[in-house]
Amino acid sequence: MATVNPPRGMRDILPADKARRERVLSVIRDRYLSHGFDEIETPVVEEYDRLHAGIGGDNEKLSFNILRRGLDADAIREAADDPAALSDLGLRYDLTVPLARFYASNRGQLPGVFRSIQIGPVWRAERPQKGRYRQFVQCDIDIIGDDSSRAEAELMVASLDAVDRLGLDGASVRINDRRVLDWMLDSFGFTAEERPGVLITIDKLDKIGAEGVGAELRERALRQGSSTAPVDAFEEFLRRPQTMEYHPYGEAQIRKALPENAPDDIVAHLVGIGEAVAAGRPSTGSGAQEPVEIPLVFDPFLVRGMGYYTGTIFELAHPSVAYSLGGGGRYDGMIGRFLGQDVPAVGFSLGFERLVDLVTTESDAAAQAVVLIHDADAPVAELVAHKARLIATGARVRLERRTKNLKALLERSAADGYTHFASVRAGSAELELKPLS
Repeated sequence: MATVNPPRGMRDILPADKARRERVLSVIRDRYLSHGFDEIETPVVEEYDRLHAGIGGDNEKLSFNILRRGLDADAIREAADDPAALSDLGLRYDLTVPLARFYASNRGQLPGVFRSIQIGPVWRAERPQKGRYRQFVQCDIDIIGDDSSRAEAELMVASLDAVDRLGLDGASVRINDRRVLDWMLDSFGFTAEERPGVLITIDKLDKIGAEGVGAELRERALRQGSSTAPVDAFEEFLRRPQTMEYHPYGEAQIRKALPENAPDDIVAHLVGIGEAVAAGRPSTGSGAQEPVEIPLVFDPFLVRGMGYYTGTIFELAHPSVAYSLGGGGRYDGMIGRFLGQDVPAVGFSLGFERLVDLVTTESDAAAQAVVLIHDADAPVAELVAHKARLIATGARVRLERRTKNLKALLERSAADGYTHFASVRAGSAELELKPLS
C-alpha cells in the first residue's frame, strides 16, 4: 500500500508533539503579555500587490500566490508571463507586512504607541530541507510609534525573558545598526550602488571567513571594473585585533570594533539600548546594587538580509547552537507605504520551529492526565460516570479498551503525556490511580 504524505515541505503534527508545541507557545505568549504586549490576528491571505510591493525582500520571490477566480484556460495562457494578472491574492510569507497593513487599517482604534503580539503560520515556497519548511510558525512582537531606544530594549528584555522561561539560560542578542553599516562601507570607499552586493558578501563572514569575503569582494570589483581600494581598506580593517573583540558590551567596545570617528548619535543609541536592557534584567548577584551583565554583543558585521531595515538590527543567539534563534530590527519606512507618512516601528521575531526543537517542557504537573483502561463489556454509563468525576477534579481523561499488550498501551499513553492509569471493571465503585512512570 502506497504511503500518503503531506505536501512536500509541510508536516503532520502528532498529538504529543502538538501538546509540546502548545506548551512552548503558552510560555512565550504569557511572557509577552506580562510585558504589556497585546495579541492581534491578521488574515493568512493578503492582496498580491501588497505582498509584492518591494518591502518583503527576497521573501517576495517565495510567496505562494492564489489564482484569480474566473480565469479560463485561454486567459491563463495569455497571462502566463504576468503573475499580477494571474493572481490577486497570496499567502502571507511573514507577519511584518500584514502588521503594517493592520496598523494602517486600524490606526484610529489603537494607542499612540502600539505593542503587538502576532503568533501564527506563514508560508514560503522554500526548497525543503532539514529545519526549513514551507509552512512554519512565527512568534512576533512589534512596537509601533516609538522611535527611541526604549522600544528596542523592551523587545529584547521581553524576548530574553521568554527564552529564560523556556529553560534556555545564557541567551544573548547580537546587535548592529544598518546606519553603522552604511557609514562604515562609505568610509572604506564603497559607492552607494555597490553596497547591496557588498552587504550580501559581508553577510557570509561567519561561513567563508575574512579571506573568503575579501576574495569575493575583490572578484566582484574586478568583474565590474570598480576600484579595489575599498576592498583593501576593508581587509585591513578586518586584520585589526580590536575589530573582532565583542565583549564587554559598551561604548568602548563599540568604538573599538568600528573605524575611527563613528557617528556619535548612533553609538549613543546602541549604548542606550544596552543600559536599558541591563536595567530590565533580573539581578544575579546577592547585593541590591550588583551590576547586571549586559546580554548584548555588538557585531559590526551583522547584516540581516531584509531590505526594509532602517536602523537597529539584532539576532538572538544561544551557546548551544551555531544558528540564530530569532531576530528583527527597526523598519521605520514600511508603514508609510500604506499611510503616506512614516511611522517608527521595530520588531522581534522568535524562531519558534528552532526553539521548540531545543526546549524540554513538562506537562502541567498540577493537573493529572489519566487513562481509564476498561474491559470490552464494561457498561458505558459507568465508564462515562468515572470519566466525568475525574474531569470535575481538573484531570484530563482518556478511555482505552484493554488490549492483550497492556505494556504497549501504557507506553503509548505515557508518550502522549498521560501521567496515571486505572483499571475499570464492571461495578467498580472506586478507582485506584497508578503512576505511568
